[in-house]
Order: sequence, then C-alpha cells, then structure tokens
Amino acid sequence: MRWLLLHARARQVPASAAALALTTLVVWYFTHGDGDGEAAADPRVALLTIGMGVTAAAVGLGGADVALERTAAIRWSVRRTAHVLLIATLVGAALLLSGAAGAELAPVAFIVRDAAGLTGLAALGATVCGAPYAWAPPMGWLAIALFLPAPSGTAGEIAGWMLLPPGTEVATWTASVLLAGGTALYAVMGERR
Repeated sequence: MRWLLLHARARQVPASAAALALTTLVVWYFTHGDGDGEAAADPRVALLTIGMGVTAAAVGLGGADVALERTAAIRWSVRRTAHVLLIATLVGAALLLSGAAGAELAPVAFIVRDAAGLTGLAALGATVCGAPYAWAPPMGWLAIALFLPAPSGTAGEIAGWMLLPPGTEVATWTASVLLAGGTALYAVMGERR
C-alpha cells in the first residue's frame, strides 16, 4: 500500500468521509422543501451541518501512537497543515454541493467562513485536548452561539461570529484568526499526548 492510503486509513478518513456524506445527505433530504424544488434557507441548519462535518473529521487529527509519530523522520508540519485545510475544504464543499443539488442553506461566503473557523477550532482542540476530544471546542462554541444570548458590542460579535451575515468584518476576522492560529499550533505541536 502507498503511504497516503495508509495515512488516510490511520486517520480514519474513510469513516469521516462516510459520516460527512451521510450528514449532508440527511440535511439535504430534510431541507429540500415539500417537493417543489424550494429549499428552506436557514443558516443555523447550515451551521449545524458544518459543525457535524468538522466533528466527524476532527477525530482523524491524531494517530494511533503519538510517540511513534513524534519520532518519525518526516515533516509532519506540512502534512498536519494539509490535513486541517483538507477538512475545511471537504466540509465546505459538501455543503456547497448540497446547495447545487437544490438545498441551498446559506450563502457561499457564510459556508466558507464557518467551515474555516470551526476547522481551526478543531485543530486547536486536537492540540490542547487531544484528537479524541478535538470536537469539544467547535461544538462548545457552536452551542454557545446558538443557545446563549450574545452580549452587545464587539464581544458579542466575536461570541456569535458563526451566525453573523457574510461580509461582517468581525466574523471574518474571528474565523480567519481561528483557522490560522489553530492550524499553526497544530502543525507545530501536533496532537496532545
């Protein structure tokens, strides 16, 4: 077997891809409307779908043996960065494909921004909490944004960045910082032991 195939299997990529496809298919089915081709556009549903996709893929941010990976004579930082960016791309692409199939849940900029920010949070979670718990930071922040009232001002915009309309400067910066910071930290440090 080739290295890439072995790496994908060790990082549970097939299971994560199947979970992402199933989640997207279920969301597409339930939001496709009443059969007339009209979809109910609700950014909260898009956000939950992005969160579920990132959660499914975040488990693969760690390998079976952290100590073995740390002693390997390969450049892990490049592979880790590519892995995080691939998660964000696949999660966003899955939702955009469901939109192309008739169930557009949110604007493209909303999907790209939220997929990037939540994936950065998952990478941060893998570094701080370990890969088995990498899902906790994105899902925790998502729950706070969905269920708690946001404070006013810039702090409220940062707390609720996921639900703000596309083009909101604070939301875009928050997602960008989360993606860049989470990816950089994960690329350098890897998952927590």
